[in-house]
Amino acid sequence: MNLKALTVVVALALGGCTLIPDYERPPAPVPADWPQGAAYNPAQEGGVSAALLGWQQFFLDPALRQLVGVALDNNRDLRHAALNVEAYRALYRIQRSELFPTIDAGAAGVRQRLPDDLSRTGESGIQSQYDVSLGVAYELDVFGRIRSLSRAALEQYMATTEAQRSVQIALVGDVATAYFTWRTDQALLKLTEATLDSYRQSLELIRASAEAGTASELDVRQARTLVDQARTQKALYTRRIAEDANALQLLLGTGIPADLPEADKPNIELLADFPAGLPADLLLRRPDIRAAEHRLLAANANIGAARAAFFPSIGLTGAAGTASRELSGLFDAGSGTWSLMPQINIPIFTAGRLKANLDYTEVQKNINVADYEKSIQTAFREVADGLAARDNLGGQVKAQRDLVENNQAYYQLARQRYDEGVDAYLTVLDAQRELFASQRQLLSDQLLQLNREVLLYKSLGGGWRQGDPVAFAN
Repeated sequence: MNLKALTVVVALALGGCTLIPDYERPPAPVPADWPQGAAYNPAQEGGVSAALLGWQQFFLDPALRQLVGVALDNNRDLRHAALNVEAYRALYRIQRSELFPTIDAGAAGVRQRLPDDLSRTGESGIQSQYDVSLGVAYELDVFGRIRSLSRAALEQYMATTEAQRSVQIALVGDVATAYFTWRTDQALLKLTEATLDSYRQSLELIRASAEAGTASELDVRQARTLVDQARTQKALYTRRIAEDANALQLLLGTGIPADLPEADKPNIELLADFPAGLPADLLLRRPDIRAAEHRLLAANANIGAARAAFFPSIGLTGAAGTASRELSGLFDAGSGTWSLMPQINIPIFTAGRLKANLDYTEVQKNINVADYEKSIQTAFREVADGLAARDNLGGQVKAQRDLVENNQAYYQLARQRYDEGVDAYLTVLDAQRELFASQRQLLSDQLLQLNREVLLYKSLGGGWRQGDPVAFAN
């Protein structure tokens, strides 16, 4: 084997090496178990984890399923995230292309007239030259600079893919929250309208009693106050429903479907149950954590590129073709031509630029380590809050439901005692007011319980549509 061939073999062998530092995943800066205490129940065992439970299985309301499907097809934020993935995929392909030789072909022709004083023969004349060539340019990636940059681009692309998942998970949760708010306000409006009718009937009864001399003007004013309060609440919920619909349409990216199925009052039975798992599962399931780790890996790869910049770079440029004074003689025997221009660049003095660039990439890696750890801590806090709210809100809703039942019995008893002439109508009005307030609070508590359960589902990495392909380039 001659020296030239040996050099090529050695260079190609070294081309697979990089100066990227060995990567070790930073330890998770959170406890190995969820918080314990009066607000927390022991972690559930078994069942399908939130991250593996598709939104089709988690949301049991057919109308909500339909709305989520519409949003996934039309939401502009999700479309923007998908386009970002395509953009970073293209950037990765651009960077990866530098690992391979660049080959181009060209053809040229020149005809010019030379005057007497410029011609070698001393006589003017026309000279012609034609050539066809195939050129090759290639940088031998001996120290892995290009491979490091390609790896960094790949990790950025994968981080963007995970970011797309995060956007979808957030969208699914936002649609659910907006939908439950919309349905709750509709239920509150119906409750308010029914209560307003009851208040008006009471007002007419009090007026009749006042005309008969069995009720005072104070009773009339109190009854009218309740009517006016209910009218105010009716106007409030009417406005809220319109705002809720507008917010929902923005998330959907289109109008609310006209064929949307009817739904019952929002309650926790509209959501499937799931276990919380362990904190370590977040590292594998949460796309925002995975995206942060990919960005950390990209920063780690950039260190390899910065290290490689201290070493020589070797480039090979060559061309082969044919040339002739006559167009018809381009492919005649003896018209062949070739050139080879190897080039080596050795950094000698850069005024500290290369060292500063290396320092910068190392600082960037440390920044990404901090971001990665912060994403884990944020995820841990969100899940811990959700676990604290899960059972406590369940108890709160149950207690509020018992209060509604008690106020309903209180109202019926007060009405009965008034009809029997035992108590004044003021007691009935007070019972009506307490019943209406407790019913409204029950709907609000149920909405809060639904929203916190959806938030817990999102925090555990749920909401990614099962079966969606995610392309990862090699």
